[in-house]
Parts: sequence; structure tokens; C-alpha cells
Amino acid sequence: MAAEDFDVLVVGAGSAGAVLASRLSEDPALRVLLLEAGESSHPLTPMPISFGLLHDDPEVNWLYASELEPGLARRSMRVTCGRILGGSSAINGMVWTRGQRQDYDDWEALGARGWGWREVAPFFERCEHFVGGEALPARGRSGPIRLSEVSDPNPLYDAIFAAGAALGYRRNPDYNGASQDGLALAQASIHLGRRVSVAEGYLEEARQRPNLRVMTGVQVQNLLLDGRRCTGAAYRRADKFWHVGAQETVLCAGALGSPQLLERSGIGNPEVLGSLGIAVVHALPAVGENLRDHLNTPVVWRLKDPAHSANHLAQGLAAFRQLLRYMSQGTGLMSLPFAPLLGFLKTDPLLARPDVQMHLMPYAIRDTLPRRSEEFPAMTSTSCVLRPESVGAVHLRSADPREPPGIRFNYLDSPQDQQVALRGFRLLRRLMATAPMPALILDESAPGQGVRTDDEVLAWIASRAQSACHPVGTCRMGSSGQTSVVDNKLRVHGIGGLRIADASVFPSMPSGNTNAPAIMLGERAADILRSTLALRRRVESSLDVGSPRA
Repeated sequence: MAAEDFDVLVVGAGSAGAVLASRLSEDPALRVLLLEAGESSHPLTPMPISFGLLHDDPEVNWLYASELEPGLARRSMRVTCGRILGGSSAINGMVWTRGQRQDYDDWEALGARGWGWREVAPFFERCEHFVGGEALPARGRSGPIRLSEVSDPNPLYDAIFAAGAALGYRRNPDYNGASQDGLALAQASIHLGRRVSVAEGYLEEARQRPNLRVMTGVQVQNLLLDGRRCTGAAYRRADKFWHVGAQETVLCAGALGSPQLLERSGIGNPEVLGSLGIAVVHALPAVGENLRDHLNTPVVWRLKDPAHSANHLAQGLAAFRQLLRYMSQGTGLMSLPFAPLLGFLKTDPLLARPDVQMHLMPYAIRDTLPRRSEEFPAMTSTSCVLRPESVGAVHLRSADPREPPGIRFNYLDSPQDQQVALRGFRLLRRLMATAPMPALILDESAPGQGVRTDDEVLAWIASRAQSACHPVGTCRMGSSGQTSVVDNKLRVHGIGGLRIADASVFPSMPSGNTNAPAIMLGERAADILRSTLALRRRVESSLDVGSPRA
């Protein structure tokens, strides 16, 4: 069934797609259509604690799972990806991290010209509305995403700051500022106790504009191609099939979703497409390759004082009191992000910049299902390799859009990643063994002191580490159609009218949580597209003026 044409079609209303559609629709001359596979809302998403409650909910989560991972004791790794208006920003842990300045200079060195720190920094500021820390420079104060520093009064945090200082790790007043190094209270996309997703920050007002149409419950099947030009997309909604035309189509389906759409449309590695019986429209060998993710390794400590742990607050009558506190004041356990305290640390003082990220949670969750907090007072700390060298891939297993893709991360495939993971694990132990922490800790609950040697630690990591749910890189940006998928203007190599704007285009992994970089990319993509479309209108106008009919 035919549908109308638009100036811009945006596929996916996640962290980049919602931003892009909102910013483009600020121009009343542009007609924008935003398609989202999930629904428009869920009653739990405004509550920050929902990051744990929605982890296994197919209503809002794609529930992607990897193939059996050789580096993780042949475990399949679950990866949370939002399937709702706002995408992963509506269900994630809300920790706001820009990454390191060098990350973006590295992008430029890898072929993404114009994406160095100097060029991307203004777009981070544009999206931020940082509340508090007025003396901190170079932070956005009027953007759509309201940010605040964690205000939880747990004395455990001060003890960790003191232990870090004794080891030479400073307390950083703004890890998103001039330098990332050190320990810090997390900055989170939370305002007055409520999650601030891109659905709230960008789309709430934008949806009132007559030139923006937002459709949910839409499953895009494939792109419409006229030779080497994309003219729109075919989609399924309520068991009916439609097609929509557009001058520009932008894929914002994420690092696991965008490669699927390309491959189903005949764009990708000919060997992959041929094995599935998909006709090759355009050969792009890099589609689906260069997949990277962060891997969190947990360590659990049993605490002496229940007041230092939130475990008891999540059980029985105490949990009910926390709910009442949250509903009346917007504070307490249910108002916190995934990790209230972060560390961006060097595992070797000779390093130029941090190579691991630490998350500190004042609670511990049982591994068994259903997930519940431990009954004893505890805290959990995780470490992850900030810039993993191990790469995997995501490819279709079937041409049927209902079939999930085949995902292989190849975690810890790189010996360098193994060494950094080992050093990060030992750094956690060293931090917790430094005064004043031993006075607060009863013992190490998991893995326990029986795990000592490198082989034992690596075996623990393989058996317990979890995805941080930060997949990137599968449609990487670069100058060559042999080794990348899009150019520095986000145009798919060799296909007109088609761009990609999501974490799939990251040439390499940013040093930290990936939600803020994805939102930044959406802002930058909007500027790129606005310039392109404005130039096109000027050219068309000049041609009309010069025509015999004028």
C-alpha cells in the first residue's frame, strides 16, 4: 500500500533518531517522518530504578542475545536495546559520559574527517542542561537533556574517595570536563527524580509540530532502492504493509539494527548476502563488522554496616517505604542511576589516559532469576576495559525480518583486553584494601579470596562478566567503501539519499557509556542534513527562476 512522501524519513526513535527528527522539524519547510518499532511509552520508564525492572521486558527491549562467546566460557550474552520511543535512553542506567577528548581525535585519525574533539564539543554542550556545578566550564546549560550529579548521602562514597586519594586517584569535580581522570559522583540524565530520555527531552514538544509525524509500532522491512539511490522504505504496521518515500532516509536503528536493514535491502558483504539468497544491490564489505562492546566484571563485598548498603531498602516493608518516598519527594533508592559513583582510572601510572572504568553500586543482585537484592549488606563494583580491541560482527541469519540476527562480540579475544581486564580487577581489590575501606568491609563475597592467579581471575571474568550494553561500530564512518560504511557526512558509500546516524557509525569505542555520544551524533547529523537540504532548496529555486516559465 502506498503512503505519502516526506523530505526526511528517520528509521528508529532512539538516542540519535529522536534528536535528529526533533531538530530537523524545527524547520517548518521540512516534512519529517519518524518510525519506531516499539510503543510510545511505558509507565515505569520515568522512574530511574526502571533500568533494572525492564531489563528482561520484551515490551520495551529487543532482548538481543549473542552467539556462544568463546572468551566468556561459551555463554550467550544478553544485550539490552530499547524498543520504545526514546530507544535505550528510556531504559538505560542514565549515566552521562562524554568520553575522552582523545577518543574523537582518534576518530578523525581513523578517517572520520571533521569529527575530532574540537568539532564535536559544541554538540555535547548543545544537548546538555547541566543542573548544578555552575563553576564548571564548557558544560551546556540550556539543552534538552537535563543532567544532575548524584546527591545520595551514603558515607560509603566518601570512604572510597579517601581510599582513591591514598592511591593517587583524585576526586574529579567534572569527569565530563577538561579531564576524565579520577573518581567522581555520577552525572545522570535525571531531573527532580525522573529519567530524562530523548523522548521527553526532544520529542515531547516536537510532536506538536505539524511537519513532524511520529509513528510507533512500525517494523521497517527493507529500504526502497531505485538503482543506487534510496527512495524510502517499506514497513509493516498492524499486519499491513506500506511504503513511504523520502528525499533523504536516515537509519537510526542502532549498532545491531542498522546493519540488518542494510543487509535485508541488498547492501553489504556479497558473501553474507549470497548465503541468505539476498540479491546484491551494492557491495559494502564492512556492513556488520567492527562490532565492539564494553564488558563489566563484577566484584561483590559484604559490608559491616547495613546503613552503607541499599540491599535492605529493596526488600519488604522498606521497599514500600522507598516507593512512598519516591512518589512524594522524588528521592531515595528509586531515584538513583545504575552506578552512583564512577572511576576513570589508569591501571599503570605511566599511561597517558585512563584505560578502565569503575562503577560502584551500593547493593548486590543475585545471579539467579528472578533477580533480587542479596539479603546481606553489600556493594558491587565493576571494571571494564574502556577501549576494547576485540571486535566482532552482526549479520542476518535469515532474510525474514522476524528472525533475530547472529551476533558475535568476541569478548576478550584480544590479549591486550585480557591484560587490561586483569589489571582493572586487581585495581578494584587494591582500592577496597586501602584505608578506610577495610574498616567498612566484612569480606569479599564474590569471587572471594580463593581466586588469586591470573588464570583464576580470567576464569572468573569469563564466567561472570556482563555486557555493558554499549554496542557500536557496525556501520563505521571512514573515507573508504572497502573498510567503512558511511563517509564523514554520514552518507552510505555508493548509495544516494541514504545516511546512518547512530552508534553504529562510531569508528571506535568512546571511553565510557555511549548514550551521550549517540545524542551528540544526532545533534551533529541534524546540522549536516539541514545544510544539505537548504543547499538543495537553493539550487532548485535558482533552477526555477532561470526556467522559461519563470
